[in-house]
Amino acid sequence: MTEAHPVAATFVKNAVLRGAQLIVADPRKHPLADHASLHVPIRVGSDIAFINALMHVLIKEDLYDKAFVNSCTVDFDKLKEKVMEYPPERAADICGVSPDMIRDAARRLASVKPVMLCYTLGITEHTCGRNNVLSTANLQMLLGNMGVECGGVNPLRGQNNVQGACDMGALPNVFPGYQPVTSADARAKFEDAWGVENLPDKNGLMIPQMMEGLVDGKVRAFYIFGENLANTEPDIRKVEHELASAEFLVCQDIFPNETTRFAHVVFPAAAWSENDGTFTNSERRVSRVRTASKAPGQAMPNWWIFKQIAKRMGQDWASDSARELWDNEISVLAPQLCGIKYRRLEGDGLQWPCPDEDHPGTCFLHKEGQFTCGLGVFTPVEWTPPAEVPDEEYPFVLSTGRRLAHYHTRTQTGRCEGLNDILGEETADISPFDAADMKIGHGDMIRVSSRRGEVQVKANVTDQVPKGMVWMAFHFRDACANWLTNPAFDPVTLTAEYKACAVRIEK
Repeated sequence: MTEAHPVAATFVKNAVLRGAQLIVADPRKHPLADHASLHVPIRVGSDIAFINALMHVLIKEDLYDKAFVNSCTVDFDKLKEKVMEYPPERAADICGVSPDMIRDAARRLASVKPVMLCYTLGITEHTCGRNNVLSTANLQMLLGNMGVECGGVNPLRGQNNVQGACDMGALPNVFPGYQPVTSADARAKFEDAWGVENLPDKNGLMIPQMMEGLVDGKVRAFYIFGENLANTEPDIRKVEHELASAEFLVCQDIFPNETTRFAHVVFPAAAWSENDGTFTNSERRVSRVRTASKAPGQAMPNWWIFKQIAKRMGQDWASDSARELWDNEISVLAPQLCGIKYRRLEGDGLQWPCPDEDHPGTCFLHKEGQFTCGLGVFTPVEWTPPAEVPDEEYPFVLSTGRRLAHYHTRTQTGRCEGLNDILGEETADISPFDAADMKIGHGDMIRVSSRRGEVQVKANVTDQVPKGMVWMAFHFRDACANWLTNPAFDPVTLTAEYKACAVRIEK
């Protein structure tokens, strides 16, 4: 959190200063661990085994919230049967921490209410990412920490408006407001609103499927909106082959980047500070974005570009501003946004669901254990190892993430001299044990290789990283971790396993 979500991390650190306990479960001893009453350095990819063992202890020692479980959930017996297979002694072998540390963590979690559970992309960017998320929900329901303020499961998203993009229907299976494309009623509603017929009744493709479709011809045209796929997707050589195979590729972005090199058409877009609109954050808070400066050159607002393309396809869309889009379309078509109008978005914004214009917004979800689906469903899951684990040829595990000074692929922060002064190149973080063993000094050039590629990068010898692990970011093109990462995906979400692949290092 301190590197990827520094503002949110500040709230956590302030809570610790006011007396809150903090447990950090992470392979690295990153700066937030310095504020923790307990740091649990689990191995990369062992999250499910660890959480199952926590729940094993909570149930065996009768520390879970029986009242909440009995009145607000179903399938507890299925969960119990599964987690009984994960005593701390078994989980300790998988996680690389002691059974006593697992018991200590479980007892601390049960000792206070509420407990807030936060995670960043270290939970989702695995081949078992969906199951990792289910595990966190299982744990919080078992502890009775759902439906209360400062409780729940809080995913800290990868970018500032991920939540807002999903709310608007930028997903392959839903219309705006999470209305399924498979629903005949939803399709009829949007066909009427949009003046079209025969909207698709099947879920669309996800990014890996789209990319592979460029090669085999199943996808003939590809429109990339505000994304630098040539640096962010795993196995860059594979990605560049896919992009180069596109019959027709359009990019819409605020700067040229590694991906626009492959485009047949580039639309220059106005940046977030050059446009009116809204962002929605991880707590579902819709906030206004106001124009701070005029867009340069031919750059135009994104909605305007889309509207012009639609016009050339025979559709004359009525809304002619961000405000009109929100008030006349978005808030009309998405039930949880119906009460949010532009005039109500002064000050601190509003949190959905907000069903009508008299509604104050919803501070937290699942109040009094009332879940969207009725009762909360325990979903037991089995631990599975990463798709690629260290072996004799590639004996280290590479995990990837972000560094505080830069944002994503530096399309924005890389143009800022001050930030480049703070961090001007990538490093590979390795442990003092491995450095001594391989006679690598801090700042020495090393080669990090995987089955997909190699990079040359300076070694950063740090006790933040455990023995056997290498940690890198993806901010710098030449030493981007994604030359190395494995294009293995969660079977349901198709999220890539950025957090685990096998590498070797050489001086």
